[in-house]
Amino acid sequence: MFFQWLKRYMPRGLYGRAALILILPVITLQLVVSVVFIQRHFEDVSNQMSRELAREIKLVLARPELAEPLALTVRALPDDGVPAAGQRRWYDFSGLVVARTLERFVPGFERVLLPDDYDVRLYVRDAQGLSEIAFARRRVSPTNAHQLFVNMMVFGVLMTLVAFLYLRNQLRPITRLARAAEAFGRGRHMPYSPSGAVEVRAAGNAFLDMRNRIERQIEQRTMMLSGVSHDLRTPLTRLRLGLSMLEDEDREPLERDVEDMQRLIDAFLDFARGDSQEGTAEPTDPIALVEAIVADAQRAGTPVRVAHLEGRGEVTLRPGAMRRALENLIGNAVRYGRRCEVSATLTDKSLRLRVEDDGPGIPPERREEALRPFVRLDPARNQDKGTGVGLGLAIAADIARAHGGVLRLGQSETLGGLRADIVIAR
Repeated sequence: MFFQWLKRYMPRGLYGRAALILILPVITLQLVVSVVFIQRHFEDVSNQMSRELAREIKLVLARPELAEPLALTVRALPDDGVPAAGQRRWYDFSGLVVARTLERFVPGFERVLLPDDYDVRLYVRDAQGLSEIAFARRRVSPTNAHQLFVNMMVFGVLMTLVAFLYLRNQLRPITRLARAAEAFGRGRHMPYSPSGAVEVRAAGNAFLDMRNRIERQIEQRTMMLSGVSHDLRTPLTRLRLGLSMLEDEDREPLERDVEDMQRLIDAFLDFARGDSQEGTAEPTDPIALVEAIVADAQRAGTPVRVAHLEGRGEVTLRPGAMRRALENLIGNAVRYGRRCEVSATLTDKSLRLRVEDDGPGIPPERREEALRPFVRLDPARNQDKGTGVGLGLAIAADIARAHGGVLRLGQSETLGGLRADIVIAR
């Protein structure tokens, strides 16, 4: 619970999280080592070297003839020759220690200038006046302090790169498995062979077994339904032949019952068959598909029109299955309403197909129930308006799920009836 707020800032992808797991410890380790080394080593070494030089400076101030043997350059200056302020580069941390140590241990300290990594100029005032003492920077602090950080950064980046390349090879089979599973969930068959670590191979083999079982089950169900369809149509045909020999007054009601039986059987078989025979997924222009479906419905006398079309491009769809879903939604709309409008919106992230009507609609608390097979909401949808068996929305919902999308029901803001949205992520 304490780290819930941190999740919004974390990478969501597997590669991003792996890079974070690699880089964060390396950076933390380098920072800790840098701070500890600066405080425990360079600061102590610079302090010790500056104190030793301070003793030599005091000796030279007392005995000027020792300046040359001690490699110190002493030059007398007028009283107003002191610089207005000391000089030190902002990133010269060892220079800060040098200046603080010299100020503490050199009597008469006035200013110290550390313009670069090579020279130091110290201004001291004593009984003889103001003096400038110049000496090499290497006498008061290590001159190669940056080499540790350079080496640490170079080898840290190099080892992180090597580790990331190795980790990427380990993550690649996981991403391939994810793509294959996502494609199968959208009704596409992507070639996949397990690879990678033992655990990833086990997950890949389990996915292949699951995919094969599902495909085998669909194939067996399709074959069974083909046989059932043939077996059921045969006695219905015999019934029709037998009824044709009756009088008209007795024959017509019985023929209507047979037609209802035929229609119910076709609807049940159509739903049970699913979209297994609706073709393969292929790049499709959804805008053109919607226009073609609406045009076909208008030619059949259906009161439907295109309300809004937005976006251009192609989406991987099963055109036959998507046509079937939209035709079911349009059929439901005109069965329970007088007008129907169809719109499509295509963006970089999603495709939304919307069908609206001016009928009674469905109450919000019963919309989830309406998506179940063989469910008819009598208070919301009048059965006298049509001869449906409650499979139109269920079939459309199954087709949407097969494309990796969802069917959402709501209330139309323009017509006041039911609004059905098929939303598919690209």
